[in-house]
Amino acid sequence: MDRIYLDNNATTIVDPLVAEAMEPFYTRLYGNPNSLHVFGTELHPYMKLAFDRLYEGIGADDDDDIIVNGCATEGNNTVIKGVYYAAGGEREIVTTQVEHPCIINACKFLETLGAKVIYLPVNEDGIVDAGIVERNIDPDRTALVSVMWANNETGLINPVGDIADVCRERGVLFHTDAAQAVGKVPVDVRKVRADFLTFSAHKFHGPKGVGGLYIRKGVTIPPLLHGGEQMGGKRAGTINTPGLIGMGLAMELAVKNLEYEETAVRGMRDRLEDGVLEIPGCKVVGKREIRTPNTILVSVRGVEGEALIWDLNKNGIGASTGSACASESLEPNPTFVAMDMDNELAHTGIRLSLSRFTTEEEIDKTAEVFRESVARLRAISTSGV
Repeated sequence: MDRIYLDNNATTIVDPLVAEAMEPFYTRLYGNPNSLHVFGTELHPYMKLAFDRLYEGIGADDDDDIIVNGCATEGNNTVIKGVYYAAGGEREIVTTQVEHPCIINACKFLETLGAKVIYLPVNEDGIVDAGIVERNIDPDRTALVSVMWANNETGLINPVGDIADVCRERGVLFHTDAAQAVGKVPVDVRKVRADFLTFSAHKFHGPKGVGGLYIRKGVTIPPLLHGGEQMGGKRAGTINTPGLIGMGLAMELAVKNLEYEETAVRGMRDRLEDGVLEIPGCKVVGKREIRTPNTILVSVRGVEGEALIWDLNKNGIGASTGSACASESLEPNPTFVAMDMDNELAHTGIRLSLSRFTTEEEIDKTAEVFRESVARLRAISTSGV
């Protein structure tokens, strides 16, 4: 059997249709879109189509902004730092203990400048309850609330609609990192009234190196990057035209495949999860019904996560110990710590994340190899080797 890729929360294969659509913009339609000559202006209809696909994909209105940038990390930094600077550094930021490292570390950086940041805990289900947000915000002191739509490690989905409503009622800006939600669950800013929303194309079968920052009409923040007048002066730098074209099509295809994600991908995920849970000492984090349909985060008692990852890798299966942006850390899994799991389990998290390109045969093979790997590693551990 070919290699099996189950690390789709880290990145996804580029859909062949997307790769095909991007190719002309490297070799034939290669002009700078800000140039006034035909090599630049001939790109504009293609770019408009891509933007239309992005706006429709997340339910944005024509008067809203979608800023094309490098990735969700850039978008998240733009929001976190921009709101802080715009507020003059005098008000606080409210976020959570389980955000992606690009949110946590941006906040930690601002703390070195004197910012006050509140890191909210998750509840017993591993999600951030709107009630705790409401109790920790005040329009006189809170500049921004930032809560991810879906967790990159557990797949757990936060009640971002309720949180957005709380923030709107209190007159506080709300941002959600939707990098792990787009393409897995419906994302509609007409229903979830976020002021800012970020996403990365490579999480939904688009290219790496391009993402989007949604900004609701009437909301302004200073740019993170200063330079030319691209994106109306809101994000300087020559636009990644091939990336934009690919991201637009990837967004359209992702939305069209949401039903497949909810049925076929969820079915394969549950089948794999059932196989893993047959192994004694395995615990999956989070209820199935409140997770994205593609994600399993499992702890295996008595087996180090890194050891299991390497054993799976030797058998051709790509998985991870959690966030790809924190996978080299030897610290306990921060999501497990936030959920008050015991210290042994906090070192044993394995994330298996599927995509619409995952097959039934791959799922069956993975379940078999996973059982064999756990048995082998437990045998080594008990033998004292």
